[in-house]
Amino acid sequence: MSLPNKVKIVEVGPRDGLQNESLTVPAEIKIKLIEMLADAGLPVVESGAFVSPKWVPQMATSADVFQQVNKAAGVSYPMLVPNLKGLELAIAAGVREIALFAATSETFSQKNTHCSIAQSIDRFNQVIDEAQANDLKIRGYISCVLGCPYEGKVSLDTVSMLAQKLHDKGCYEISLGDTIGVGTAGLAQDMVEQVSRHVPVTQLAAHFHDTYGQALANIHAVLQCGVAVFDSSVAGLGGCPYAKGATGNVATEDVVYMLDGMAIETGIDMDKLLDAGSYISDFLGREPVSRAATALLRKRAG
Repeated sequence: MSLPNKVKIVEVGPRDGLQNESLTVPAEIKIKLIEMLADAGLPVVESGAFVSPKWVPQMATSADVFQQVNKAAGVSYPMLVPNLKGLELAIAAGVREIALFAATSETFSQKNTHCSIAQSIDRFNQVIDEAQANDLKIRGYISCVLGCPYEGKVSLDTVSMLAQKLHDKGCYEISLGDTIGVGTAGLAQDMVEQVSRHVPVTQLAAHFHDTYGQALANIHAVLQCGVAVFDSSVAGLGGCPYAKGATGNVATEDVVYMLDGMAIETGIDMDKLLDAGSYISDFLGREPVSRAATALLRKRAG
């Protein structure tokens, strides 16, 4: 299969990237970051989550962030919701697109959402029904598609089953998440090839964490399978509060640099992206976790 000419990048830094930070990030910092990312050309900026502040305190300001951010024309600002309560809060805030999630292992599902896989299916079916009744766009996430921090290897049959259920229920896109970053290129291709027998590859996205330094290789591998949507996090922010040792999502700067070098269009302005990454990294008091950003910023500084 020939490589796509254009790729959509879904920026997850303001949500998936910041959710595990120990330093509280005020709403105004998140708002500016989101606006900078949209200005850099990101077509989708996941902006927060309506989850319990007891479990994910960093997301407590999500309603304020969503309502106060200056929304750019043509940019989507989805919010993650785990259940009907989260959906109610999202609707009250004026959200027009949501993301919901399921996991491939019983242990991760219990730790992440306090329910079994079967219960999570019932839960997301209820959320989808209510979201559709309110004319919301719905994106689905599947966690731990290439490995679980508690159970190790996962079943690709389970990944495919969950993807098909989310797709058949009405999710316009299914993001396949290597939550702990254990995947390699061959495994990633096998996973996409199996899932694409049940869900059109044009409706699949890939979400790779870079724990073992394999994320870019995995992206390159599944590009060859026809995947043309990738989740990434500015400055490599992130981690998972339920996956000990997992590092952040692949850095948006690294993905853009690779795709630019392959003459694959992203629509993203690298200079503005570097500014956004520097902005949040400076606030957090550390260097961007992105080799491309580090190199380009040093070059920029002369």
